Amino acid sequence: MDGDDVICRKERAIAYITINREKAYNALNSAIMEGLEKIFLELEHDEEVMVVVITGAGQKAFVSGADVKEIKEAGNKRSKLIAKGQQVFSRIRNSSKVVVAAVNGYALGGGCELAMSCDIRIASDNAKFGLTEAKLGLMPGYGGTQLLPRLVGTGAAKYLIFSGEMITAQEAYRLGLVEKVCKNETLMEEVDELAKKISSNGHFAVRACKRAINLGTQLSLDDALKLELEIYDKVARSNDAEEGIVAFLEKRAPMFKGT
Repeated sequence: MDGDDVICRKERAIAYITINREKAYNALNSAIMEGLEKIFLELEHDEEVMVVVITGAGQKAFVSGADVKEIKEAGNKRSKLIAKGQQVFSRIRNSSKVVVAAVNGYALGGGCELAMSCDIRIASDNAKFGLTEAKLGLMPGYGGTQLLPRLVGTGAAKYLIFSGEMITAQEAYRLGLVEKVCKNETLMEEVDELAKKISSNGHFAVRACKRAINLGTQLSLDDALKLELEIYDKVARSNDAEEGIVAFLEKRAPMFKGT
């Protein structure tokens, strides 16, 4: 699943994806979008993988944004170019895997939108976030105007998008844009620890939890609770649930199979 601009390696239940354009601060282009789409299509059929970690090559940038030169060259086809990116990010957001962004530097524009398309965001203390498109006379198009308000609230989202201001990892944590900030040198270690913790849980249950959260947040509370119960019923009757309960009573580690 490797490519020049996007590298993917697997370690049992965890897949690690690296955006690999370090000299361009890992700016997103069509090749990266195609690589991400291909990888996530393949991972969706990989029953062993439970967690996907996305990070950027080097120490300066997670993803610095979209490739401005490519946007310039797209001319009147810019919307088509951006629509493809939105499609890829939607695939990431709706993946059955738990996707963790290990934000190791600048996460600006499309990079911030990529991070927001992940389920969980862990940032190094040198990371910077921002939706800076308005400074170029553009606007976020990979989902930023919709995802950011859902994470930080409407007022804070408008402030950041209208101003194009960059914020620190600590400020992103305060706003609720990231779930944890750690030292740059321990970022991957802490992300690995989280990924292993998630992947040790019931695969069937974790997938169901993600589905319930993603779908339920789009519904009224009453409808969301009905949805939760419907999904819970399937989980409760799963082989993993039976194994988990028996293992707990027998005081041993469960052996989940994802069914």
